[in-house]
Amino acid sequence: MAKFIIFIFIIIAYNSSLIAMEKKPYHHLPDGTFRNPEGSPVRTSQAKFSYTQFIKLKKKIDITVPKEHVVDKQKVLSDLEKYKDEDYIAWIGHATYFIKLGGTTIITDPVFSKNAGPLIFGPDRFTDPALNLNEIPKTDLLLLTHNHYDHQDMGTIRKFPFKDTKVLVPLNLGKYFTRNEFKNVSEMDWYEEIKINSDLKITLLPAVHWSKRSLTDLNKTLWGNFLIEYKGKKILFACDTGYGDIYKDLGEKYGPIDLTMINIGAYDFKPMFEKSIYHTTPEEALKVAQDLKSKKVMGTHWGTFVLSLEPIMEPPLRFKESAEEYGFDKEDAIIFKIGEIQPMDRFFLNK
Repeated sequence: MAKFIIFIFIIIAYNSSLIAMEKKPYHHLPDGTFRNPEGSPVRTSQAKFSYTQFIKLKKKIDITVPKEHVVDKQKVLSDLEKYKDEDYIAWIGHATYFIKLGGTTIITDPVFSKNAGPLIFGPDRFTDPALNLNEIPKTDLLLLTHNHYDHQDMGTIRKFPFKDTKVLVPLNLGKYFTRNEFKNVSEMDWYEEIKINSDLKITLLPAVHWSKRSLTDLNKTLWGNFLIEYKGKKILFACDTGYGDIYKDLGEKYGPIDLTMINIGAYDFKPMFEKSIYHTTPEEALKVAQDLKSKKVMGTHWGTFVLSLEPIMEPPLRFKESAEEYGFDKEDAIIFKIGEIQPMDRFFLNK
């Protein structure tokens, strides 16, 4: 009798677990990890990354920075003062931007350290941040897209001067902020919305990427794109992402987007393998923006670290040259200089 009861209990527990699994979204796996949306590309067995070979090839890359790539520090500071009462976008470097909308100043993926990695390891910056951390404007909202070292910089998080900033992160990333004295931290799943105020709403949307910071935490934290909606206008700030069918779906549900800000660097890994499936090429970035029915598109995630093997100034050139092929006027495929600040109403959301 006892064995029969145990058997019945096991059957009930098993069925309950199956029901729970069926209720979970596709991107939630039974072991608590996450995966990309249905129809996303999958890395093939031919994609063999060799760290030794990568370092050898990386040393051959010319990191001479054209003077016109970086705005003089004094101009950055004067422009911040000039536009302090206006809505604007400012590029600090890599995926770190300030986006000011009304009374809310947003910072994205803040990285101010000299290298993107644990302690002294990881790629060094070849361009400095446009501002030092102690020079940044008062920040109200911090958006973190995922946990890779060139986006989640613990040195910056620990030293961030405004710990009262509201922080929005994908699932399982909140602890990195609460452990460092941030008080207002919200974790988000895909398609979850958070209203910041009567004019500003943030939605976390799917991206084609992955997460990892150590040998044991592969995909244990979520990643995602942030949709920023402000007074009827929409900005999509992309996580690192590859191209996937999900963007057509998102375009149908959330488009048209006024401005898509998307990664255009870190794609070339030849001869180890053809390209990254988790970082769009400049052409794929334009395709994502096209799928999202975006009016304008800005290239991000380039010109700061050597993360792959393309020449450092290749991404913006390919981005601009291919714009018309994907339905964008060249002036609507936007490339900033590091430190550039542009008012929103003059340059972006005027179509």
